[in-house]
Amino acid sequence: MIRHVVMFSWDDEMTGELEQQFTEELTALASRLTGLRSYHAGPDAGIVEGNFDYAVVADFDDAESYLAYRDNAEHQDIIRRLSRPHVKSRAAVQYEI
Repeated sequence: MIRHVVMFSWDDEMTGELEQQFTEELTALASRLTGLRSYHAGPDAGIVEGNFDYAVVADFDDAESYLAYRDNAEHQDIIRRLSRPHVKSRAAVQYEI
């Protein structure tokens, strides 16, 4: 299995409403994908100062399933509309579990 982890720091124009929409649209898409075992997305809980603002953790059957998610047209549209305009920094990793 492949685990995908991505973290975002937002600019000052990212609102709670946009973040909620981002979560809802990603989660709805995830529910329709094959090869996806687990999907969690949401804002930082605010427990530790200095963390990233938002994270996605997803487990896929294999690298091909992850790449299908990454390249999915709906996924790319969500990124284009809701995250890319507000990203200050982004970190991502994919690793075998």
